[in-house]
Amino acid sequence: MRICRRLRADVGEDVFSSWFGRLELESLVDGTASLSVPTKFLKSWIQSHYAEKLLAALAMEFPAVKRLSVSVRSSNRPASSLVIGHGDGVGEIAVDVSERDASRAAAADLSAKFFGAQRPRESAPAKPAEVGETDIIAGSPLDRRLNFLNFSVGRSNQLAFAAAQRVAAASPEEPPLFNPLYLHASVGLGKTHLLQAVAHAATTTKRRVIYLTAERFMYGFVSALKAQTAIAFKEKLRGIDVLIIDDIQFLQGKSIQQEFCHTLNALIDGHRQIVIAADRPPSDLDSLDERVRSRLAGGLCVEIGGLDEALRVKILEARIAAAKLAHPNFDVPPAVTAYVAAAVQTNGRDLDGAVNRLLAHASLNGAPLGIETAELAIRDLVRMHEPKRVKIEDIQKLVATHFNVSRADILSSRRTANVVRPRQIAMYLSKALTLRSLPEIGRRFGGRDHTTVLHAVRKIDGLAAKDTTLSEEIELLKRMLME
Repeated sequence: MRICRRLRADVGEDVFSSWFGRLELESLVDGTASLSVPTKFLKSWIQSHYAEKLLAALAMEFPAVKRLSVSVRSSNRPASSLVIGHGDGVGEIAVDVSERDASRAAAADLSAKFFGAQRPRESAPAKPAEVGETDIIAGSPLDRRLNFLNFSVGRSNQLAFAAAQRVAAASPEEPPLFNPLYLHASVGLGKTHLLQAVAHAATTTKRRVIYLTAERFMYGFVSALKAQTAIAFKEKLRGIDVLIIDDIQFLQGKSIQQEFCHTLNALIDGHRQIVIAADRPPSDLDSLDERVRSRLAGGLCVEIGGLDEALRVKILEARIAAAKLAHPNFDVPPAVTAYVAAAVQTNGRDLDGAVNRLLAHASLNGAPLGIETAELAIRDLVRMHEPKRVKIEDIQKLVATHFNVSRADILSSRRTANVVRPRQIAMYLSKALTLRSLPEIGRRFGGRDHTTVLHAVRKIDGLAAKDTTLSEEIELLKRMLME
């Protein structure tokens, strides 16, 4: 159960129940833990997204476990599985079936600790329910603590908070004012808190509400297709009043995105409310279909900014007050609170971590908390400021202004010398200052091919090596973009 708790704490209850609930232990042989799932989709998703987390959780409890394999147990012959391991174990193939069968007894203890009270494989298992439209309509689990009363409001999130409250308080007969409401922010700044607060509050207005993560939506749709209940899935999903989707940037797959787009259109045309959250604005969701991005951008898009120091103090005070309910002797002087707020400048989750570390030092050491103790407790959370995230649009605007052309000229098909050079420099800077791939950059420059971008990068790189003036000009543009 300790492994189970680690995974829940790491990935969250909704992700845990969605992806790990149907895992079963097959064997533990020669440092390899062999697990099985009922579908190829589950196997592929776990291997792609959670193999390292699974392996780390197992290794914390059982140091002998160095590798992890996942197979599909429904087939007559176990499918070859990618094994994720440490060192030179990465990339090996699944363990031999005979070895796995011989290790049932050795795996029993691990199975009990990993899956808790799960029924042993030797007994006749109940037929697993197909996860289709019924499960998806039930939605992802909600945390009761994530409501409007517990949300700390500051200048950076005031607009998002007000918009979320307005959406949640609307009556079923009232046409949506902001549809969709799209919130975007970096990790740990309160997107999920606001979305769940909307879900909690909207249910009090007697509206049918569903809160889903993008992962849960994908899982439900694929499972409905497998169970041949896709039509019922679509009808039930489009019959709700408020659809709330979290982490939309993780939505993948052409057919899934098409269905999501159809759902958006049906709900918006039917005057049903949609609330979406992501880690970036719709225009930056390069993995999503253009029609989906257009629909998302058609509503109210609100960015939740970073936490200023006053808001960090407010969040810390709220977290400390909540901790004191369970630990009455936990006392944090105002000076320590102010120090932590000034030192931890990243996000709300790191502030939660800081309070947990202060509580651990206070309860385990039994000494009053001071600045020196707090400094020791949170030193792993004190990080250098992350560099500014440069957007391709900002690069295009700055380069256009610098060379006295328009952004439309840079995106156009014009081949005149006064346009070609700025366009190539803008492509060069996009490759140097962003994490976008060549095809993504080409698409953002009027739908050009990635080879055009590659040619521009090589061209400017070669010219800058010979032309000192051009090199200095490019460095100036970089500094202006990073400020």
